[in-house]
Amino acid sequence: MPLSGFDIVVIALVVFVILVLFAGIKTVPQGYRYTVERFGRYTRTLDPGLNLILPFIDKLGAKMNVMEQVLTVPTQEVITKDNASVSADAVAFYQVLNPAQAAYQIANLENAIQNLTMTNIRSVMGSMDLDELLSNRDLINERLLRVVDEAVGPWGIKVTRVEIKDIQPPRDLVEAMARQMKAEREKRAQVLEAEGSRNAQILRAEGAKQAAVLKAEGEREAAFREAEARERLAEAEAKATLVVSQAIAGGEVNAINYFVAQKYTEALAAIGTASNAKIVLMPMEASSLIGSLGGIGAIAREVFGETAQNGQPVPPRTVAAPRSTPAVNPFNRPGSEG
Repeated sequence: MPLSGFDIVVIALVVFVILVLFAGIKTVPQGYRYTVERFGRYTRTLDPGLNLILPFIDKLGAKMNVMEQVLTVPTQEVITKDNASVSADAVAFYQVLNPAQAAYQIANLENAIQNLTMTNIRSVMGSMDLDELLSNRDLINERLLRVVDEAVGPWGIKVTRVEIKDIQPPRDLVEAMARQMKAEREKRAQVLEAEGSRNAQILRAEGAKQAAVLKAEGEREAAFREAEARERLAEAEAKATLVVSQAIAGGEVNAINYFVAQKYTEALAAIGTASNAKIVLMPMEASSLIGSLGGIGAIAREVFGETAQNGQPVPPRTVAAPRSTPAVNPFNRPGSEG
């Protein structure tokens, strides 16, 4: 059946409405922001999700990525404060906070951030010596972050991190630094070795000193004890002599006999134990020593008393002192000449 003019108009209107709807509905993915322009002028920013715009009047402008992004800064030559030439490269992390400012305040955003970072790397690293440059990367990163983030603030950008990846001095400078480091380590090793030798000598001297002190204290203690022993022996000898003297003064003849016999026996023992004496010529008879021992036994019986067979003590007996027999010279015989 042929379509009438009314049917054609209705179909055309339906198709037009569908096209208008498709033109006015916009979907924004997560992590992006779209700007809307009305007759070329910025009006608003579309958030992630389903959005409606006026078709044929509004149109999409810049599609900004608001996720944190990484920007590689190429290698460049830097002259340090002490006129050393080094090569350095870096990496910068940034995030778009205001899509409208990032889209309409700066053209070619990544190129602008890259050149700004490179310029500040030369400024910050050029104000430092080579040794300070190689040992203070954290300080360099902090300065770069502060300067670059402040510069990109009007663009609606936030620089989160700036990291120096590598610093490469010239080869001859690296070799000189290696020789310097080796010399410093050898010097440190020699200093440590000298300090160790000195400490060892000090410890040995202190040990010898302590040993000498302990030896002296031991000798002093031994001498003190020996003197004390001699003093006590002398006191005992004096006391014994006093007792014998009192006994003699009281008419006790046995006491003097005991005293003389004891000294006599000690003298014979000393003569017999001499290391350099093989033959001893004794100018007395053996009966003298036996008599002296008998006198000692008599004195002991007198002091302690004897016990009879019935258990009654017997009064001590008086024992006469042994008589010494004159020594006879074996070489002076009758009929021999002097």
